[in-house]
Amino acid sequence: MATTHYAPGEVVRRGQDLYERNIRARVEPENKGKMLAIDVDSGEYSLADDSLTALDQIKAKSPDASVYILRVGFPTAVKIGAGRGPKSS
Repeated sequence: MATTHYAPGEVVRRGQDLYERNIRARVEPENKGKMLAIDVDSGEYSLADDSLTALDQIKAKSPDASVYILRVGFPTAVKIGAGRGPKSS
């Protein structure tokens, strides 16, 4: 199957739409905190404890897939720089 490459914003839009319409009810709440990778063309998805494993599982099936990754039950997949205080000497 030929894969269409999307702009990043389109991958996000398609991924969120697929998650809300087809996946959320199947995976929440028993998988809260797990990482989920979605092939935005086929709608196939993979759950794993970490994003790299979820991504690898999708890419094993479709190496050129456009993939959206999210953390189940959270508004963002990761926090950048949150919760870190100043370094101690």
